Amino acid sequence: MGGKYRITGNRYPRMRRPRRRGRLVAVGIASVVVLGVGGWGTLQLIDVFTGGGRKASAAGGTDCAPATKASPSPSARALPEPRTITVNVFNATTRSGLAKKTADELKKRGFKIGDVGNATKEYDKKVKGTGLLLGPASALDTALPVLGTQLPGAERRTEAARKGAAVDLVIGDAFKELAKKPDADRALTKLATPEPAPTTKKGC
Repeated sequence: MGGKYRITGNRYPRMRRPRRRGRLVAVGIASVVVLGVGGWGTLQLIDVFTGGGRKASAAGGTDCAPATKASPSPSARALPEPRTITVNVFNATTRSGLAKKTADELKKRGFKIGDVGNATKEYDKKVKGTGLLLGPASALDTALPVLGTQLPGAERRTEAARKGAAVDLVIGDAFKELAKKPDADRALTKLATPEPAPTTKKGC
């Protein structure tokens, strides 16, 4: 071969391609590492400022769930005692003896008994339910509820023009007997001290 340079020896120089592929792989790996480290650091910063994802989630689940609790027990209502209530007992049915029998039982339970006899024409044979409780307007939230514990389901009415504090128990066609004394006593206790109403509180 003619020229300026000569090749001597039995070894020839190898012609190699530039190592571009190796460089690209190294750059890609380095990029992934950098992104991973950056993402991890971002998550750590978020945890620092939010107090931790799991803790916040747990707290949110606890605070935001509706919590039902009973409100404080109300004070006992100022209801009159049976011994201070005068009850007139009238029979509006065709069955004889109901007024006296009922009046005697109410007296045993502590009520004061007034008039006992047949109902007036206004109510005679016209009360279809178990009974009718009548009284002045002032008895609506006092004497009538107390008397009502002895005969559940009886209708209650007030008469604006009525004078005095006595109340009437008019026995109706569906009447069988007064409530059993233990049941009436429990109803009277519950009436005097109502159960606290549940309240729902939400944290969010």
